[in-house]
Amino acid sequence: MSTPAKTPPAAETHRHNLPSCVVNCAVYERGGSPSTTTRREIGLDEISEVLAKDDDNFIWVGLYEPAEEILDKLQEEFCLHDLAVEDARNAHQRPKIETYGNSLFIVVHTAQSVDSHIRFGETHIFVGPRYLVTVRHGASASYAPARARYERDADDLAHGPGAALYTVLDLIVDNFQPIVQEFSQDLNELEQDVFAEEYRSETVRHLYDLKRELTRLRMAVAPLQDILGQLARTRTNLIDEESQLYFRDVLDHAVRLNETTDTLREMLTAAMSVNLSLVTIHQGEVVKRLAGWAALLAAPTLITSWYGMNFTHMPELEGRYSYWVLIGLVVVACSGLYVLLKRAKWL
Repeated sequence: MSTPAKTPPAAETHRHNLPSCVVNCAVYERGGSPSTTTRREIGLDEISEVLAKDDDNFIWVGLYEPAEEILDKLQEEFCLHDLAVEDARNAHQRPKIETYGNSLFIVVHTAQSVDSHIRFGETHIFVGPRYLVTVRHGASASYAPARARYERDADDLAHGPGAALYTVLDLIVDNFQPIVQEFSQDLNELEQDVFAEEYRSETVRHLYDLKRELTRLRMAVAPLQDILGQLARTRTNLIDEESQLYFRDVLDHAVRLNETTDTLREMLTAAMSVNLSLVTIHQGEVVKRLAGWAALLAAPTLITSWYGMNFTHMPELEGRYSYWVLIGLVVVACSGLYVLLKRAKWL
């Protein structure tokens, strides 16, 4: 899996005595009403102090390919489960959702289109009653738009980590949409090459590459349905009933993406079969024409080979007009064969 540089873009890196792998570390503190919620950046050492306060605040930490000591620090601050932290260290996990006491650990695959190729990554999400931690590995878009969307909506702020989790998963699913559209456009552009009668190895190779990447994309999209389905149906103290409605909407988007991906895979399979069939038919036509011309050449070859035998006494050779009769016989035989093969569309 190809991964970009470990240092996140400068636009999303905050200087609050934070390591470069920590993209975001902030606490959302509510006032008298959800509309007065304020965002305040904090350091990693302040997390446990904020959580120790008996109030209705919520911490959101975003990491990009963190070092092990950073994960160890967060495990200490948030009391994360050992197994979940161990999985977050390794960027080769299958998509899943696990429950550890009153917290959730979610693994989803992400994708980005880079230079007309799909690069895949992973996001590991820790969700607790008063925190959300996202750990990105590999190719993954920044979750800054999700944070900005969360901060703009006062209703989302009122629903705490459940709403923040929704904005992240919704952004992940939405990021798959342009990739699927790009695949669809590539397939449409290949249509002319697919129906070409001459064989082009580049066309088959391009079709194979598209199908391979679509298969990998489906492996990333399909498990999202199970994860979102559990979040939309299972009642927990992290996700209230109103937030579950939004997870159902994201689930619907994921189902449509998966169906579109399956349809494109089937179309690619059909396109490869059609291309190979057309090439085979074209080659068959060439073979028929070659066989037809070979039949035309066989008639004079047979006649001339008969008179090429080394016999002294051949009655046909003694006639005055034998040469011209032989020429006429060859012309008539070839003409008759030509007419028959032309009617049979072999020529």
